[in-house]
Amino acid sequence: MAAVTRPFRFGLQVAAAGAREQWAERARAAEALGFDTLVVPDHLVDGAVSPLVALCTIAEVTSLRVGTLVLNNDFRHPAVLAREAATVDLLTDGRLELGIGAGHAAPEYAEIGLPFDPPAVRVERLGEALEILTRLFDGETVNFAGAHYRIDGHTLYPARRPTLLVGGNGNRLLHLAARHADVVGLSGLERTLPDGQRHTVAWRPEQVDAKVQLVRETAGARFPDLELQALVQHVEITDDRVGVATKVAARVGVPPEVVIESPYVLIGTVGEIVDALHHARERFGFSYFVTRAAAETGRVIAALARGEV
Repeated sequence: MAAVTRPFRFGLQVAAAGAREQWAERARAAEALGFDTLVVPDHLVDGAVSPLVALCTIAEVTSLRVGTLVLNNDFRHPAVLAREAATVDLLTDGRLELGIGAGHAAPEYAEIGLPFDPPAVRVERLGEALEILTRLFDGETVNFAGAHYRIDGHTLYPARRPTLLVGGNGNRLLHLAARHADVVGLSGLERTLPDGQRHTVAWRPEQVDAKVQLVRETAGARFPDLELQALVQHVEITDDRVGVATKVAARVGVPPEVVIESPYVLIGTVGEIVDALHHARERFGFSYFVTRAAAETGRVIAALARGEV
């Protein structure tokens, strides 16, 4: 059980829109449904927009918090990213949640001629970036000489400290998240398959327990201050929970009961999903859930607001 029982928060992940007003309308609709945050992924394919630019439009037309889920560290130098993030945080009145990860999709790297280093190297580079980011956000004049970055007497302007989220699921990355992040984002996704899109999954309850325990042990005294986020991979409101879970299970290669028990999948009636959210918070400590299903999640948010269990 988590050290602190936090109120639920919900984020909606969106990636693309055809025009400014369409983008703005999606944000307004998310706010009307009760979402707390609108987040944008960071991909160079499939029509995804540039996330930090897109967030400013969202912030102009709503009171939502805005975030990246997650930026690929390999696409940006940390000192440049710190300035961009601080500027967005300034212009959104402190509503930015800067999410960052180590990168995982080899086809994107190949498409732009960027070397796709082994996971250990990408995570090591992320670790250096996080040290630089946090020190800049804390107002230091940073000198740093690492294997991947060098900083000589750099100070961040504007002086801001946005909320920092580190997202992923691997053990090395979670060690970094536990040490640096305000929000630890777990995806339940493990090894990326060759297409760069699909993954093996770690959805069994005991696997999730182990990931949270790793964060708890690494974070130590700061663990009660951490917020745990789950990136939900499938949301479906249905009276046939087992039938839908069986289809999802066949797609990812786990038994249906694992799908039903996973905090990364929300399937069932609205009441069953509400119960599942309470269970995920009580057992694993997840209080912040991000989905890609606006209408379905909105029904669940409304039920929680009405106190339905």
